Order: sequence, then C-alpha cells, then structure tokens
Amino acid sequence: MSALALTLLRFGFLLLLWAFVLFTVSALRKDLSAPQDAPLRGSREVSQQPERKPRQAKAKATARRLVVTEGSLSGTVVPLGTSSVTVGRAADSTLVLDDDYASSHHVRLYPHEGTWVVEDLGSTNGTWIDRTRVTGPTVLAMGQSLRIGRTVIELRK
Repeated sequence: MSALALTLLRFGFLLLLWAFVLFTVSALRKDLSAPQDAPLRGSREVSQQPERKPRQAKAKATARRLVVTEGSLSGTVVPLGTSSVTVGRAADSTLVLDDDYASSHHVRLYPHEGTWVVEDLGSTNGTWIDRTRVTGPTVLAMGQSLRIGRTVIELRK
C-alpha cells in the first residue's frame, strides 16, 4: 500500500473518530439543555396516568400536610387537599426537589379512600418507604419515611 493511501486512510479514520465525538457531545448537550417541564420521550404525562388500586391498606387517618424532614428542603411543608401531589425536579411538580438523585417526575402521591397512596413514576434511583422499594401503588401511613434520593418526606396531621 502506498504512503499516500495509508495517510488518507489515517485521516479518514481520524475524521470518523471526531465525528463520533462531536455527535456524542451534541447529544449530551441536547439532553442537558432540554426544558425541565417537558415530559421525557417514552414517558407518560403525569396527569394521564391511571390511578391503580394500592397494594396494601393501613390506618385511615387523614393527613393534612407533607413535611420534608431531610434533604436540602428540610422543614418545607406542603398542605394536602383532595388533588394529587407530584414530587420531582421538574418545574411543574408540586414539590420541586434540588436533588441529583431525583428524577424529573419522580413520584406521585394521591388520596384514595381516606389514605394517601405513593406511586413511583418510573424513576431511575427508585422510591423507598422506610427500607422497602416502592414497586407499585403503595399506601403511605402517617409518619412513615418516604425517601426520594437524599430527600425524606413524611405525612403528618
């Protein structure tokens, strides 16, 4: 093989390598600069998710507020009503977390027959009640710890 052909082959390979690097950087920039309130591709809109029957039933004490007990928003209180509450990093969440381990739309809490039900919205790092991972709609009892990344939330009267 001639020296010219070998040099052209090397430059071609180098050009392909740089094209791959630039494509990767472009994809990362696009993901990082995406609007926080836009739903992720392949995910369902939070308000369109059906409310499924909770997995377990516990005491029916009515909670009136959601309190952040650990994390960057420690001490924050969210009053509860009859509508669902969403928690995540997205700007349209009811409780917006500044937590690297929380997803944009991480979890939804909704009232069901006098109790509050927790539903993970397909988060990457999971949602935990005490030391149990939430895999489906689960009743959150008064005073139980709901962990989302580094943030811990409790229902209180």
